[in-house]
Amino acid sequence: MNAVTEIAPLVGIVLACTMLAVARATYYRTLRPRALPAPPRPTPPRALGADERQAVLNVLHEPRFVDLAPVEVYATLLDENRYLCSERTMYRILEANQEVRERRDQLRHHNHPRPELLATRPNELWSWDITKLLGPQKWTYFYLYVILDVFSRYVVGWMVATEESAALARKLIEETCCRQGITPEQLTLHADRGSSMTSKSVALLLADLGVTKTHSRPYVSNDNPFSESAFKTLKYRPGFPDRFDHVEQARGHCGPFFDWYNNDHHHGSLGLCTPHDVHYGLAMQTLQRRSVVLDTAFAAHPERFTRGRPVPTAPPNEVWINRPAPEVANEPAAQ
Repeated sequence: MNAVTEIAPLVGIVLACTMLAVARATYYRTLRPRALPAPPRPTPPRALGADERQAVLNVLHEPRFVDLAPVEVYATLLDENRYLCSERTMYRILEANQEVRERRDQLRHHNHPRPELLATRPNELWSWDITKLLGPQKWTYFYLYVILDVFSRYVVGWMVATEESAALARKLIEETCCRQGITPEQLTLHADRGSSMTSKSVALLLADLGVTKTHSRPYVSNDNPFSESAFKTLKYRPGFPDRFDHVEQARGHCGPFFDWYNNDHHHGSLGLCTPHDVHYGLAMQTLQRRSVVLDTAFAAHPERFTRGRPVPTAPPNEVWINRPAPEVANEPAAQ
């Protein structure tokens, strides 16, 4: 907590608590003046004495009682015409001697690492996922497989099928890698923890292709944001039907959509360039054409541009899945 107190004035309370994994409520609580300790609780006159408590503990340690719950010991002693204390007092005595524990096996969650992935060029980091498309009747679905390049948001491969299958996923990944000319050790493929994503057949294929695989943390959708964003664009776009009557209709809808998404969609995170331009290195030409248009507009009416000459926004040079928190340099202590 002293570390948070030292860093907070430099980087702010929120960032300091995030970096050191300290709840902000805990930090603020340390700033409050400490209350005086409560006076010791007086021993009630009906409490067992030290000798009596030891006698109860000795009985609980007897071979016939050592593996029994206090309720069984209490009942057995009553049947033997003996009363030492209440069942709850037996628990208190055992707890005071650190002899009470949870007997049931406790579920332990694995500490899955937070994926931190960086893309600085196309075909360096892909994200893939599967989403359901409603079929003609209730509880019927078609399955849309999409592989997306994280740096350019270009959909490099997609497929609509009637089932979710590791074999189909393997086929799509293999064909997409071949079409994009992926070489060994070039690509990282990121996905969530669905059955197809974690299947052995897909893992073996990626090993053969020299592709590194990573997975999201369980139940954390933010670890695969780019695929989720593409699915949202698909399903919230005007003209998306409530249901598809057959698989060919679903394919017929997705084909024109991904053609628009790749070639005509001006992506806000890409400086309003299209995924096609960024993926194939044409973004600079687009920015140059836009610069000419903006310069002409500025020359005609400079008073309309209160912030000076407008410059088109360029696509980012790097794209992260979970950017690492900034590190704070340790400053020497004041003398």
